Amino acid sequence: MNSSSSRHGVYGTLPLALATVTSGARIFGPFLPGAEDLADLEDGALSQLVMLAPAGVLERRYALAQGLRVVEPSGQFTVMALKDKGGSRLRKELEAFGCPVIETSKAHHRICGVTRPASLVGISEAVAAGAPRRSDTLGLFTQPGIFSWDRPDPGTALLLDHLPAFSGKGADLGAGLGVLALAVLKSPKVTGLTLIDLDYRAVRAAQRNVPDGRAEILWADVRVAELKDLDFVVMNPPFHDGGAEDRSLGQTFIRKAAEALRKGGTCWLVANRHLPYEAVLAPLFAKVTLQAETGAFKVYEARK
Repeated sequence: MNSSSSRHGVYGTLPLALATVTSGARIFGPFLPGAEDLADLEDGALSQLVMLAPAGVLERRYALAQGLRVVEPSGQFTVMALKDKGGSRLRKELEAFGCPVIETSKAHHRICGVTRPASLVGISEAVAAGAPRRSDTLGLFTQPGIFSWDRPDPGTALLLDHLPAFSGKGADLGAGLGVLALAVLKSPKVTGLTLIDLDYRAVRAAQRNVPDGRAEILWADVRVAELKDLDFVVMNPPFHDGGAEDRSLGQTFIRKAAEALRKGGTCWLVANRHLPYEAVLAPLFAKVTLQAETGAFKVYEARK
């Protein structure tokens, strides 16, 4: 990496048709295992940053504020987002930070270019609003943008009501803040639990929420994680990717659970009622039992 490209940054997975990424640019973003965190950079550390902005209001304003903070005065900051995923608000949000904006549109995205001004407005407030914090409602450390970051998830709550006391070695796939893990680790017979999540913010929060020596917390993509000979798996698998429903994502989680379990091991999962998981579970497990259901969710126990 040369000194010039080391001062160029890319945040998120940019649409290739809309952005040219400098070779050797530094990579940032919570969903890219191994990427850097903008929050760790000093003010003015970058001369150029290109960002695919998050859809959520608090996390988007936080990312924009961090981006503006780390780009040096007169440096270039380019931000894009789908029009219906925050793109229509980008210009006003950047202007509110004190930035003159040049806006264009392409491929359903709004693209805003900014030459970073010497002085900015409201950056510290936006960073504070989107920063990690302890939630009194959850009793856990959390951050805007994490799944169910500010309120209990009803599907997870239903699964918690039916989990048995586990023993042996297990995994929590898509572990989030560590809500399921905390319940699992109440059993003294659990010898180890691997928590895996693709969102670094969740990983960082779980490290604070689950201070148990039996827990290993990994920033990784479940779809490529290597797990084997487990006694149990628990999960509330995601079914959205990039904001769009993707039923294959949850189905892949189920396949990974089946691969990871020893013969006789069990997978406990909760899913929205409309998701067609039965057809995936049946050929992979010796026995599948519907343990609970409501008008919105189903809880399955699947034995290998």
